[in-house]
Amino acid sequence: MRIPVVDSNRQPLMPTTPARARKWIQSGKAVKRWSDCGQFYVQLTIVPSGYATQDIVIGIDPGKKYSGIGVVSAKFTLYTAHLVLPFQTVRDRMDNRRLMRRGRRGRRINRKIEFSKRAHRQKRFANRRQGKLAPSIRANRQLELRIVSELCKIYPVIEIRYEYVRADVDKSSGRKKARSGKGFSPVMVGQVWMLKQLGQFAPVVKIEGYQTSLTRSHLGLTKNKVDKSKAEFNTHAVDSVAIAATSFVEYRKYHTANMDGANWFGSVTITPASFFVIRRPPYSRRQLHLMVPARGGVRRKYGGSTTRHGLRKGDAR
Repeated sequence: MRIPVVDSNRQPLMPTTPARARKWIQSGKAVKRWSDCGQFYVQLTIVPSGYATQDIVIGIDPGKKYSGIGVVSAKFTLYTAHLVLPFQTVRDRMDNRRLMRRGRRGRRINRKIEFSKRAHRQKRFANRRQGKLAPSIRANRQLELRIVSELCKIYPVIEIRYEYVRADVDKSSGRKKARSGKGFSPVMVGQVWMLKQLGQFAPVVKIEGYQTSLTRSHLGLTKNKVDKSKAEFNTHAVDSVAIAATSFVEYRKYHTANMDGANWFGSVTITPASFFVIRRPPYSRRQLHLMVPARGGVRRKYGGSTTRHGLRKGDAR
């Protein structure tokens, strides 16, 4: 395993061994630090001996309910994470908000008077915009971006590899076709926006699913396809490591004077690494009263219970 290292100006350096990091801390050459995503690292208090770094790549396996993130170099696996995405939580809250809004509109409008005198409010802005990103999908991608931003602060990342979802292929004609309507994949909706955001941290390379599968098999990694909700390395983090490893190994064709063929080129070593399970904290948004009134039309205040973090629901931070 390797411990991330940053200099006194928080510039990422090459990770070091745990034994060397302990010696630095004991001698006062470094101090302990923890990133916002829970990763332990050390910050040097002296001038480093050099700033030379090796290639370090972040691999992202995006999903609808779970995602995997891995950080890999040619010799070591540095970081792996299983992300529990807030897709369903955000979607349920948006559904509740929609129902409450419709209820308020129904109570506000007096249907006993003629239509021209009713309290219909005009729209405040053009709400029929194109290219809108759904809140549930945005929340998924923002959680992934949050982790990537923290990793780029402690690792000298040169590249980010992202598994790109392709459009369906029409079996009759063999041509790619865009999906729409109820079958439209949530992963495809936000990936263009996600790739643009990732480009602010490092160059982004799109990897397709078959490349991930081939690389995973070549590296001898196994994937748990039975229960993908299981918070373990073999569900989603294993694919993120394979995606990052495609920067160091490649299956390609070759031609010589005597023969044509294909083989794997390059090398990468997969080693044990820290594994994290990350999800958003179960906080509650500000809400003055309960959504549904009690008997007599009176709503009791919302905020009497306490969360697991010792905060009351609705408390301002």
